[in-house]
Amino acid sequence: MPVTTPQAPLPQLGPLLTLKIERLAYGTDAIAHTDEGKTVFVQGGVPGDTVEAALVQDGPSFSKAHVTRVLEPSADRVQSPCPFASACGGCPWASVSYQAQLSAKRDNVVDALTRIGHFDPERARQLVAPCVQPGEPWGYRNKIELAFERRGQRAVVGMHDAGGTGVVKVDRCLLLESRYQKLAKAVSGALSYLANSHGLAIDRVGIRASRRTRDVEVALWTEPGPFPRAQVAKVLGDATSATSVVRVLTKGPKKARRVVGVERLSGAGSWTELIAGERMTVSAPSFFQVNTKGAEKLVELVLEGLQPGESDVAMDLYSGAGTFTLPLARRTSWVDAVESYGPAVRDLRRNLERAGLDNADPVGGDADREFPDSDADVIVVDPPRAGLAQDVVRKLSDQPARAIAYVSCDPATLARDLARFEQEGTFAVESVTPVDLFPQTFHVENVTILRRR
Repeated sequence: MPVTTPQAPLPQLGPLLTLKIERLAYGTDAIAHTDEGKTVFVQGGVPGDTVEAALVQDGPSFSKAHVTRVLEPSADRVQSPCPFASACGGCPWASVSYQAQLSAKRDNVVDALTRIGHFDPERARQLVAPCVQPGEPWGYRNKIELAFERRGQRAVVGMHDAGGTGVVKVDRCLLLESRYQKLAKAVSGALSYLANSHGLAIDRVGIRASRRTRDVEVALWTEPGPFPRAQVAKVLGDATSATSVVRVLTKGPKKARRVVGVERLSGAGSWTELIAGERMTVSAPSFFQVNTKGAEKLVELVLEGLQPGESDVAMDLYSGAGTFTLPLARRTSWVDAVESYGPAVRDLRRNLERAGLDNADPVGGDADREFPDSDADVIVVDPPRAGLAQDVVRKLSDQPARAIAYVSCDPATLARDLARFEQEGTFAVESVTPVDLFPQTFHVENVTILRRR
């Protein structure tokens, strides 16, 4: 049986509403309208439902509510296979059929292009392809994160609850690769024991597990200070058979902590994955796509869109540990790679060396300040959620490249940046392909191909 944290009831404003759920928003809520036409964001609704909902926020232009009872369930309402879905906040779309999830993700990308990018609605619909399903809707992740909470003298390790107010203990995570789904329970039990006996304070816990290499890494994110390294390594190793246990040291305010070091407690001190024929080593602080099959689909779409040739010079901005740099280096004469995060730059250099590739130059630094001097024939940009700075869009537009592949995890900033590219006048958007790297959530990755006019 799942152990859950009781959630305080949400405040209710006025009488219950009867609402017909229309569509899923880009976020955790669904959208409905009152009889008067006012937009209501509804937590727990599925498109096609008729629900009874409690109003929890009533603003001048929209309201917020949460479902108290489903009066008429939608044909797209399903029973989640995860027993923790209603308590854990990790899978807000778990009650929505997978085909409806894919449809909603495409619709949200089209909406962002029209509403934020000001693309013509018909053109936006033509540009955005159906959302691609690269793998299974459950058991697709190579990484999960556990939350850590102190309750008096006890420590609770699990998932953030749906209300964002506490931690839910879980005995498995169905999003993690199937053979590793019970790692959550093993790590939770081991850390609860260690924390209660040693007074440990942990910010969060990362678990990476690869079905392909069988590597398992447990990363503990903590502030610097005394730490029972040997005992933590032994207890976690016995509980998980991890190939690597590390401690990531961070400093600074909670919402803006910076990594100041990584300690290897046992094993390799890093994690490896096989992707698109490449073996990649990734350190705990470095970004790597959580969906390996999905990442391979991104590589495939980027290469199809760019068609790199042997004599081409390529540019890879926000390169990370080399998801796109390595396949580009195998197909072109030279790759200029820029990455701002120090651990990822070191991982990229190591991955290039292991692959025997010497035709790429990884540079550490901001993409604007370290923008490559060479002229590129093909370009990949894979920025963080904030998207591209205006100056970066301008510099890219000045390149003689025949095509740019823009990989984005945020439809809003993608739409803004694509509008900027078209305003610059050098490149036009040719296609946008949503790829579902994050089933059961509202998040979606997109590969956009911009072609020189």
